[in-house]
Amino acid sequence: MPARARKRLWLLVWLLICCHSSWAATHRTSTLAGTCPAWASPDSLRLGTLDSLIQAQCPGYTVLRVASVLFVGNETTKEPVLRAELDFREGDTLQARQLAKQLEANRRRLFNLQLFHQVLVQLACRNGELTVLFSMQERWYTFPVPIFSLAERNFRAWANRSDRWSRVDYGLHLTRNNFRGRNEQLRGNLQLGFNRKYELFYEAPGYGRRRRIGLGVGGSYYRARALDYATVRDQLTTFRPVEGSPIKRQYLTAGLRWRRTVQLLAALDVSYHREQISDSINVLNPDYYLGRTSREYFDSGLSVVLNQRNTFAYPLTGRYAQLTLVYRHFLAAAAPAQLLAQGRYARYVALGGPFYYSGAVQGQLRFSHQLSYADNRALGYDALVRGYDAYVVDGRHYALLQQGLSYRIFDAGRVRLKEVRNPKINTVPLVLYLNTFADAGYVRGASGVPANQLPGRLLASAGIGVHLVTYYDRVFTLEYTRNLRGQGGFFLRSEFPI
Repeated sequence: MPARARKRLWLLVWLLICCHSSWAATHRTSTLAGTCPAWASPDSLRLGTLDSLIQAQCPGYTVLRVASVLFVGNETTKEPVLRAELDFREGDTLQARQLAKQLEANRRRLFNLQLFHQVLVQLACRNGELTVLFSMQERWYTFPVPIFSLAERNFRAWANRSDRWSRVDYGLHLTRNNFRGRNEQLRGNLQLGFNRKYELFYEAPGYGRRRRIGLGVGGSYYRARALDYATVRDQLTTFRPVEGSPIKRQYLTAGLRWRRTVQLLAALDVSYHREQISDSINVLNPDYYLGRTSREYFDSGLSVVLNQRNTFAYPLTGRYAQLTLVYRHFLAAAAPAQLLAQGRYARYVALGGPFYYSGAVQGQLRFSHQLSYADNRALGYDALVRGYDAYVVDGRHYALLQQGLSYRIFDAGRVRLKEVRNPKINTVPLVLYLNTFADAGYVRGASGVPANQLPGRLLASAGIGVHLVTYYDRVFTLEYTRNLRGQGGFFLRSEFPI
């Protein structure tokens, strides 16, 4: 057995012996029957139990020295990826009174790498020396997913089409997460059907011992058989030729990444775009590309993300902030330059018991002497006032406020599939929430088309829904919403909207 492996095995045995020897001093405060009192569940660290353990094993110490940090279960994931998320290392001294909270914060950062089903933490203390053990269950990292998607903005817009069954895309989307065990990602798309798309992207969040500087590169080719070329009565008008493609897009992108931890990220990207529309589109809407049938431009973008949510899939506590700046420079004087600023801030609060509140505000400012129709977009695309799914609202600037109150109906924990032996896929988490919500939005700087009524008016809605949180961070929602127009309906979504 290699020397490093023998050392790790000896430390693990010593850790378990220390936990067992301290059980008599701490069993009255432990609620984890059948486990060492220092063992933490994936959802919450037993802070009182951990404090009692430290007092029992190292009484009288106010400052503790980290002697060893161990990782178990990371068969694929390289250890430097995990160590880069921690705010302590061997040789550091930690305050005993803050130790429980600090370990929980580090455990959450490892879990929010989204590489593991669960992350547990355990420790032992002797003569003021700490041994910390992080135990994890890795996920399945390769996902070949068949593509069968609707060639529309959402289900309601697709269902309203008379030719809905011809507006379907199919193909293969392949993702390799944790590539080479370094939390790198490879993504490829081979999409056929109504719209054709060929894409390949590589993302490396960080290189080196401290994993601070990373890289992102990729390319895409897209060709559509139909194009939404105008907005009339706040709905998209589509042109579909008998032959040919009304639009083609290609782009290449490359950028640098900087990360402090998984909670603080920044990206600087430069991309080259080439887009071409048919003569028919230019005749139907000369403002689509400001009188041109093709354009080329460079985008230079800076994005900063602060993500301090307890979990990234369905957050219940914490906060999230994002700021994005994009400068667009057109070649051959195709259009005036643009500056886009987007921001978002969200807060998540546990109200006690099974109740949780979430609220988010986001907005956009777009500056240019003149905008083409293709760039004059606000709500109804990436950002949405729920209940207005059938509409789009064009404009330069928008503000959006979303609020929700969730009640946890039941938490089945991790359901074990006995017929499946692979531990990466044989446990299915099931949590169900009842959610009530209210949204409000406003758009300014519209193109001035008289038939469009929503720009410059308050958009608001309220509704109720159920949210299912399950396998591999998947969230499925079924909501009933009514808006200020008096319209209501049921909506299916596949992500947490706030």
